[in-house]
Amino acid sequence: MIDQAEIEVKSGDGGRGVATFRHEKYVPRGGPDGGDGGRGGDVIIEADKDIGSLMKYRHQRHFKAGDGARGQGQKKYGKSGEDVVINLPVGTVIRDKDTGEVLADLSHNGERVVVAKGGKGGLGNPHFAGSTNQAPRLAQVGVPGETKTLSLELKLIADAGIIGLPNAGKSSLLSAISAARPKVADYPFTTLEPALGVVAAGGHSWVVADVPGLIEGAHLGKGLGLQFLRHVARTRVLVHLLDGSSAEPVNDMVKINTELLLYDPLLARKEQIIAVNKIDLPVVKSRIPVLKEMFKAAGHKAVFISAATGEGVETLLAELDRVLSEPEKSPETDNEEPIKVFRPAPQREKVEVTRDADGYHVHSDEYERLVAGSDLNDPEVRRQILGELWRWGVLRAIKAARIQPGEKLFIGKGEFYW
Repeated sequence: MIDQAEIEVKSGDGGRGVATFRHEKYVPRGGPDGGDGGRGGDVIIEADKDIGSLMKYRHQRHFKAGDGARGQGQKKYGKSGEDVVINLPVGTVIRDKDTGEVLADLSHNGERVVVAKGGKGGLGNPHFAGSTNQAPRLAQVGVPGETKTLSLELKLIADAGIIGLPNAGKSSLLSAISAARPKVADYPFTTLEPALGVVAAGGHSWVVADVPGLIEGAHLGKGLGLQFLRHVARTRVLVHLLDGSSAEPVNDMVKINTELLLYDPLLARKEQIIAVNKIDLPVVKSRIPVLKEMFKAAGHKAVFISAATGEGVETLLAELDRVLSEPEKSPETDNEEPIKVFRPAPQREKVEVTRDADGYHVHSDEYERLVAGSDLNDPEVRRQILGELWRWGVLRAIKAARIQPGEKLFIGKGEFYW
């Protein structure tokens, strides 16, 4: 299973507004009729229960939404760009790679989130008409779309997770209690990726995950543990499977719980069902009374089973059903990273005027787009652009900067004299 990937997304650019005028035979002084540009398409991510891994996104990494079309005369708006919908498995956490911010945690089938908002279209010249400018030749270019690199991380959603040291019999147990057929062998690290099985118990169906064997130092990346510990984060209960033939099963349990604590304190606080495996072996069968006393002294109650013969498995399933049937407790969220859903909000326009050796520079996205969308070679257009300073709040910023008459003023790529 591929459970991590990186993709690059680009939302669509907004279309350009146009400056046109009505030219009809019997309509004198028809006035401006330039249409606005279309909005750029969004990049949308949708949770899909029918997708099981992120394998596809190891090869298909680039996604771009459609650009908005240019406006036309007769106040015809440009066509909006096509949205792009990316389907990801339920349980995927999406982060902005540059900032590390969690943009979404897809926990339900069909859940949607906009991860890159399309740029809005530029305004056509009717928006700049007024009593003092009845023939505006001004128009805006569209807002560029957003470009982001997203980190995708899949966390399996299961009701219970089977954890334990390598060769404790986790895969054998999953095979015994479900129709899943994970690889079973008598050497460590047989399981190289999590396996899921549906378990019927107490008239209910529960999803159980077999997590690859953990070893001491797993939280530091040793073995396979760090790669797969994330998959037990969503489970409600952990089945802690121990090898009954081990010299110190209680110590084995402490080792694994220490790794859970070091990886994520919330994992260590999850409810656990302790199961001692391999009681079909004579050496383990004879030790059961001693093992019960060992776990009792440690403050734990253990269920003794044999995944190979099925002995004690029904008792384990009954305990699993009892725990999962109880109302889910509210998680302690003091140290838990909050689940966020990214919903882009319009940003308030900010106008700044800075100065360097060349002169003064006006920084205003809306106003700069107006300059970029207009013909600066036309003296009348330049006059109209300066006449729009008050509308965008630029005039106030210029006065605050105390620019003197005759000084250079740069607005985007346009150069003016104040």
